[in-house]
Amino acid sequence: MRWRAGMIIALAVAMGSLASAGTESSASSTVSEEPPRFDFALETAYLFGAVNPPANYEISANFLTARVRWGDYLERAGFFRGYNQVYLSFLAEPIIRGIENHYFGMNLGLRYNFVRPGSRIVPYFSGGLGLGFIDSQPERFGGQGQDFTFNVLSAAGLSYQFSDRFSGQLGVLYQHLSNAGQTDPNPSLNLFGPQVGFTLSF
Repeated sequence: MRWRAGMIIALAVAMGSLASAGTESSASSTVSEEPPRFDFALETAYLFGAVNPPANYEISANFLTARVRWGDYLERAGFFRGYNQVYLSFLAEPIIRGIENHYFGMNLGLRYNFVRPGSRIVPYFSGGLGLGFIDSQPERFGGQGQDFTFNVLSAAGLSYQFSDRFSGQLGVLYQHLSNAGQTDPNPSLNLFGPQVGFTLSF
């Protein structure tokens, strides 16, 4: 699955080029600054185990995400001009390298979008909590202690608005998996990696 990491890097380079072009043409942007009421997004990330992982992990994280606008601060000036969203993500994650084979779950959280006047580029930050199931291998050293696990997601990046309805995202994702001490030992996972996504807005 090395091709997947290469595809994400290629998409990241393409998104970076578009973002650069968008910065140069932001003064003539025709994209509306009115925040969307609803978003649906497809997102993918390639994550690597970090912070003393129990084994060498590589995970292909795939998300189907729905977002709903929840308040905006477009009248304020400065860096924090923007709007909130509540999101719900469904997770499907083949484990490319590691002890287990797959993880499925859901995550509920908040996202803040930093809107700059006249710009197609929207920085964002998000974080949420969730739960899911992994095919645990407690009999193996370093394996997760049980199938049921909690998850923590945190992401930051840039969104580029191709139009009022369609945008692309490029960012960095952190994911934590743990059963919150329900087993002993509890070899939790901490994972980092690049993330790309595409969003349809309504």
